Amino acid sequence: MGIDDSDHRGRSVGRSASAGFGALEGTGRQGGGQSDEDLLRLFRIDDDPAAFETLVHRYEQELFSYLRRYLGSAEMAEDVFQATFLQVYLKKENFEDGRRFRPWLYTIATNQAIDAQRRNKRHRMVSIDQRSGADDDVGALVEMLSGADQTADDQLAVEEAREWVRTAVGDLPEALKSAVLLVYHQGMKYREAADVLGIPVGTVKSRLHAALLKLNESWLAAGHTRP
Repeated sequence: MGIDDSDHRGRSVGRSASAGFGALEGTGRQGGGQSDEDLLRLFRIDDDPAAFETLVHRYEQELFSYLRRYLGSAEMAEDVFQATFLQVYLKKENFEDGRRFRPWLYTIATNQAIDAQRRNKRHRMVSIDQRSGADDDVGALVEMLSGADQTADDQLAVEEAREWVRTAVGDLPEALKSAVLLVYHQGMKYREAADVLGIPVGTVKSRLHAALLKLNESWLAAGHTRP
């Protein structure tokens, strides 16, 4: 299953969200050459449901993947994905011209994820989804902690390190985990992550630095050695 299962869930939840808003009744225009901001403007001003559907499908895999890692649960990620686009639907009039859509979307998604965790009675930080696959979700962190150059004989140790980092990132304090996932997993620039989290760029950098220090301390405390 692994990556294929994730992609399937992403497509499924995307279809569910768009269909739930009646988007499939639109004109069918795909909007491939239009920016996110243009699509939202079409939906907001012209009430074009196909534009909304295109936005949902454009982000269904990327955003679902982020939420799955943030929450540690595919089921919760599905619910939060749909709740996120419900908020986009309801708050479309609040989107300001000149603003970028992606950071705005991630701000909504992150807030919805935090609310979902608070509603979860167990309210525990589960490890980042333990799926097999070749995606390098925390590869940069692993390289920092376990060394970038590995021989074939070290492959098992590398995989164990990756698994350790996935769990350790999931156990970070909320503020640090958000910064790590947005920058290292989603590939956002510092400015984009700052917009999502509503904090200065310098704070994003300091949180990443604090996260790496904390991970490094935990790595050494677990009996591992520096490369």
